[in-house]
Amino acid sequence: MNTLEARIGDYLAMLSSQRGLSDNTLKAYRRDLDKVVAFLHAAGLREWRSLDVYLLEEFIARVSEDGLDIRSQQRIMSSLRGFYDWLATQGEAAFNPARGIRLKVRRRDLPRVLDVDLIQQLLDAPAPEDEPEKSLWIRDHAVMELFYSSGLRLSELANSTLAQLDCSAGHITVTGKGNKTRRVPVGRKALKALELWLPLREQWCNEKSNDLIFITPKGSRFTERAIQLRLAFQGRRAGLPQHVHPHMLRHSFASHLLESSQDLRAVQELLGHADISTTQIYTHLDFQHLASVYDKAHPRSRKLSDKASDKK
Repeated sequence: MNTLEARIGDYLAMLSSQRGLSDNTLKAYRRDLDKVVAFLHAAGLREWRSLDVYLLEEFIARVSEDGLDIRSQQRIMSSLRGFYDWLATQGEAAFNPARGIRLKVRRRDLPRVLDVDLIQQLLDAPAPEDEPEKSLWIRDHAVMELFYSSGLRLSELANSTLAQLDCSAGHITVTGKGNKTRRVPVGRKALKALELWLPLREQWCNEKSNDLIFITPKGSRFTERAIQLRLAFQGRRAGLPQHVHPHMLRHSFASHLLESSQDLRAVQELLGHADISTTQIYTHLDFQHLASVYDKAHPRSRKLSDKASDKK
């Protein structure tokens, strides 16, 4: 194996053993670093110490011209910074070129959420009458209720096992980013949906099921992609005006809980955010809602056209 790729493999092995990063995270690091490897190969370079700030700026310019968005560029730079810090500890890099470059700060988009009425429209939609769609709905309904009840990430839900679920106590223990575990409540509606699903699961399970909570009719793992597709389908079936995806239910959980409780720390713990600044984005959503109410209700804020119509 070429020296460039070999050192990436060694770095990822270290991250896996010492930091317990997930397979998905490690694959993302490899994809990012492989882009730099391809650039270095094209330049005829075979050592990581050959990459300097000027070459790195040329690399960023090229991937930008190829259409790589700023978020992906920032992710590559983050991957490179960590990689070169590790190379320095191995005596293979005198400096870190990625720390000499700062890309423009990307405006952080607010997450899309469903309002309470749309959540109710989705979760209270009646079950289909015909099989096998009724059985699939029972499973999908339990998935959606658990997403919204507990604010789980997609990977957390897809990998959750029966051993992690305690219906009698009303909570589930999940493993999130950085291999960190947390225990979160499961609400009454979600528990009821799970009570309907679990007997059906027993009919579907086999040696491939591996104690997973959610499986397919063939007993295999209900994959992240399959969950995404089924939630999009259930959103269309319920007549929602926007595309429904798992993270939208997690965002809705966070936004609605914060709006009601105003307890940012509690929401941070429930979501499993390591940094509270990640959770604070939901305060902007809450402010948008309050600002909308203000604009509609405050007499000194309402539009002139609205006031004129009131006088008619």
